[in-house]
Amino acid sequence: MNKIEELAKMIDHSILQPSYTDADLEKQCEVAKKYKVASVCVKPYAVRKAARILKGSDVKVGCVIGFPHGNSTTEVKVFEAEQACTDGATEIDMVINIGKALGGDWDYVENEIRNVTESCHKNNAIVKVIFETDYVTKESDKIRLCEICTIAGADFVKTSTGYGYVRQPDGSYNYKGATVEDVELMRKHSGPMVQVKCAGGVRTLDDLLKMRAAGATRSGATATEAMLEEAERRFGIKL
Repeated sequence: MNKIEELAKMIDHSILQPSYTDADLEKQCEVAKKYKVASVCVKPYAVRKAARILKGSDVKVGCVIGFPHGNSTTEVKVFEAEQACTDGATEIDMVINIGKALGGDWDYVENEIRNVTESCHKNNAIVKVIFETDYVTKESDKIRLCEICTIAGADFVKTSTGYGYVRQPDGSYNYKGATVEDVELMRKHSGPMVQVKCAGGVRTLDDLLKMRAAGATRSGATATEAMLEEAERRFGIKL
């Protein structure tokens, strides 16, 4: 596997914009096939269609659960994950209950992550647990989440959704998303069997390379084409 192929297999191509139509889904799945990325990450209703489009390729179908704010009950998240697996997803990106984490109800958080993880593993799917680091900002909380994910058997810890908008001083809303510091912290405090996924704000090849150096093995991305075409130019290798 050459450098470009390795980078492509880091990418979960994100197809999550609320305004995307079925035509957009088809177009973006074709992008994922063209660049042979690791997976697409789609909304729950889109799993079946994405699975049909990607059938025969090695691009996996991933699905978000409790997205984007994690407020569904544990039972609903489990059901949603099981339905996604039935529809063809083999990777599940679940948002934690952010309010419970911020309130320190760690038993609830651990139970939820464990239940979703066990359900997904029974259905031969891996689980990526989204912390939403734009909201969960205390280092001690992030460390605790890494420890819980390790204990619960999650496959990945993940920084953000890319939709964690926070009110800025000027009154506008924006998000930071993944940072190198958060990826390094999550790598340090997660068990050796737990991988790290960055997401939110990874828009350039240099962003992707920095995240890989910090310990990320997967990255959410919407700028897949731009990043991999830049990699082809920079390294002089074609996919």
